[in-house]
Amino acid sequence: MDDLRLGIIGSGSRLSITAGAHQPGKGARVVAAADINPAGLAVAQKHFGSDIFTTSDYRALLARKDLDAVFVVTPDYLHEEQSIAAMEAGNAVYCEKPLAITVAGCDRMLATAQRTKQKLFVGHNMRYMDFTRAMKDIIDRGDIGEVKAVWVRHFISYGGDAYFKDWHSEQKYSTGLLLQKGAHDIDIIHWLAGSYTKRVSAFGSLSVYDQAAKRTAADGPYVRGFFAENWPPLSQTGMSPVVNVEDQSNVNMMLANGVLATYMQCHFTPDAYRNYTVIGTKGRLENFGDYGEECTINVWTRRNDRYCRPDAVYHMPKNQGDHGGADTRIAREFVSFVRSGGATVASAVAARYSVATGCQATASLRNGGAPLDVPDADPSVEAYFKTF
Repeated sequence: MDDLRLGIIGSGSRLSITAGAHQPGKGARVVAAADINPAGLAVAQKHFGSDIFTTSDYRALLARKDLDAVFVVTPDYLHEEQSIAAMEAGNAVYCEKPLAITVAGCDRMLATAQRTKQKLFVGHNMRYMDFTRAMKDIIDRGDIGEVKAVWVRHFISYGGDAYFKDWHSEQKYSTGLLLQKGAHDIDIIHWLAGSYTKRVSAFGSLSVYDQAAKRTAADGPYVRGFFAENWPPLSQTGMSPVVNVEDQSNVNMMLANGVLATYMQCHFTPDAYRNYTVIGTKGRLENFGDYGEECTINVWTRRNDRYCRPDAVYHMPKNQGDHGGADTRIAREFVSFVRSGGATVASAVAARYSVATGCQATASLRNGGAPLDVPDADPSVEAYFKTF
């Protein structure tokens, strides 16, 4: 079996994903990388070999005729342009989440996949984490009955460091963090509930980081990461010169199957994790911790008139690797998908509905919480993605 030949657009980003796909002699190898930053190309050469093709222009990478698939792991506002170009050039595409920053952009990507008969895969790696897979298994077994409600609280202690010092902080590049950061959780809500959102109403505000000191062009390049000393939030320095996205938001969602869901996001908390509560007709589950050092999923199935110990507790393994090992799993599923097709856990159509929900929720919160409908995808495009 010959190795699939892989290219990377944005080689200095998401190394844990692309490295997971690189298995020379075992199915796939990275042979080309594009990045506008020379440091990104150096990273690619270090990990994939000094002899790989490198370029600062992604179009030069796509001009090669020896590639089977391309990873698009660039900033969100470039996903649409670069993924469409890659499919037009005859490549299967792994696109980092979110699929695009507009509903129309997602629809153009899906339509291009259908027209070119190419495979489009999305980096919703949360579907590959142990705690989300365990919650899905518990629900699918019927332990809590039919799902009727999903509540998600997302605490983001690193928000100031990660999202308010670069392009994420501007609406024109990200739409907003309810989409950019929330795309994962909206997708998991849909996955656990077995349906897509039909109607949203949302509220949000820029409550803290508009008051923090701003950066200037002379401050030099932004260094992404988590810095414990940047606390409390208003002590942050080096902020983006433009900050016009919300640092807290919440959205109420009505799904097509009647499930009601709520997603809440805050970027100035002292701790970081996602807390899911799923309530069904026979019980409820809730996770404590996610893919960090400790995580349990508690399940209650007996009635009580006060807080009681759960009826079942599931302890998640302490996995090695980025995002609890999910990055390697999703990368290898993409390679298998390119080679053989078949059903995948991540879904480009589901990713489109996640973006559509996030975009409509963002429009709602900027319009006083006005309820808005989430547009459906083209049925013929949805049918195409069922053919694999």
